[in-house]
Amino acid sequence: MHRALAHFSLRPMNLAVALSLCVIFVSVWLMLLPLTCTLWSRIFAAGIQVLPLHAELARAQHHWFYLRFTTPYLRIEPLLPSLETWSLTCAATLLLFAATFFLSNRWIPVIYLARGVLLVQATALLYFALLPARFPHTPESYLSGLVTSGMALISIVPLLFALTYYIFDFGLLKKALLTAMTMVHLALFLPVQVLLQALVLQQTVLFMPVLYIIFGMPLDILLIIAFYSWGMSWSFRSVKLRIEEPR
Repeated sequence: MHRALAHFSLRPMNLAVALSLCVIFVSVWLMLLPLTCTLWSRIFAAGIQVLPLHAELARAQHHWFYLRFTTPYLRIEPLLPSLETWSLTCAATLLLFAATFFLSNRWIPVIYLARGVLLVQATALLYFALLPARFPHTPESYLSGLVTSGMALISIVPLLFALTYYIFDFGLLKKALLTAMTMVHLALFLPVQVLLQALVLQQTVLFMPVLYIIFGMPLDILLIIAFYSWGMSWSFRSVKLRIEEPR
């Protein structure tokens, strides 16, 4: 049995702390959301100036009850893949897929991960070879959705941790610290993620499916899981505190 389950004891105080921390972090995040969107906007503007990125900074107004904020995103001209781009990408996909069969068995996790990514790219190649004009998405809509979904994911981090982490006896400081680090990391990672994907999408929309399925929301979720796993490796509160408690 995992030590987390062996030491698990759901007490009323744990539930009270979980609810309190969830409400506090969600409230603070909503208060800071307009400032966070302003920070993202400045990062995007700096990225357009510094990076070889041909994009325009756009903004979308949002109104949710008494909360008003503006989310920034990048506007890029959609480009279908040329015959040269499609052919080079197809050749690279086939070569990389063939190369996975020459790796040692010690690399089995990497092999299957690489094949999964290459399979997604292969379906994109097939689609753009048959129905390129029917591709319904544009870089603008995709990047706008990436910002919105990332913002929503950060908003529910306190709820996720309230259900899966706060109920364990780690102590108030560790629970608050893990939540703050996770939310801050995601808030700083999101504009970098958008800028990097914009650099790829300005070349062609051929890579949008693999960016969405592999390097979009799933990557953000893996970051949350990584922080959660790290937090679960921390020690519980002092053993003396539990021994001194009356039986």
